[in-house]
Amino acid sequence: MTHDLKVLVIEDEKPIRTLLRAALEGKGYTQIESETGSGGLAMAASQSPDIVILDLGLPDMDGKDFIGRIREWSPVPIIVISARDQEMEKVAALDAGADDYLTKPFSVEELQARLRAALRHHNQAAGSASVEPLFVHGELKVDMAARRVFVAENETHLTPIEYRLLTALVRHAGKVMTHKQLIKEVWGPGHEEQTHYLRIFMANLRKKIEADSANPRYLKTEQGVGYRLLRD
Repeated sequence: MTHDLKVLVIEDEKPIRTLLRAALEGKGYTQIESETGSGGLAMAASQSPDIVILDLGLPDMDGKDFIGRIREWSPVPIIVISARDQEMEKVAALDAGADDYLTKPFSVEELQARLRAALRHHNQAAGSASVEPLFVHGELKVDMAARRVFVAENETHLTPIEYRLLTALVRHAGKVMTHKQLIKEVWGPGHEEQTHYLRIFMANLRKKIEADSANPRYLKTEQGVGYRLLRD
């Protein structure tokens, strides 16, 4: 399958750029690349890539600074790849505006899957002024127009906060939402440190929509980072 999509790779290690080129161009993507953040910014402005793959450890700037600068003018999806595996690094990159985060070493297959998910989410957001009112994945159905939730055709009654949590995740389906992002969206600014409340409500939400809350099918925990609502 040919995607005819342009991927900007910002990575200072040539072997990784070569690996990515083989993997991406084998799937029909066109790779353009830069070894530096400043060069990547210039290329993003002039080449209009469909998606960016970004290493955090660049020779001229931290990748999080790159994200902050490009987010001033572009919503292009950004997938971070980094050897930094600390949770705080992942959280900081996602809070800065990255769409996803992969820790080196990673499999080519997982990267391709993350690319497809990020592009799908971006295209859905760009393709309509509002989120589709009906979300369906497996036996879970969220009808946001009617404010009703169904699991296996049975209506599930959620508390107002549980419902706001679920619909926040639906609006960003397939994308990691950090604890800070979720709390801000559901409770509002000023509550970002109240992560224990978030864990309690997420546990209750899982019990209501998952057949086995210990092995969730829909609500995935990104350990120490946040949550992701899986989608087809």
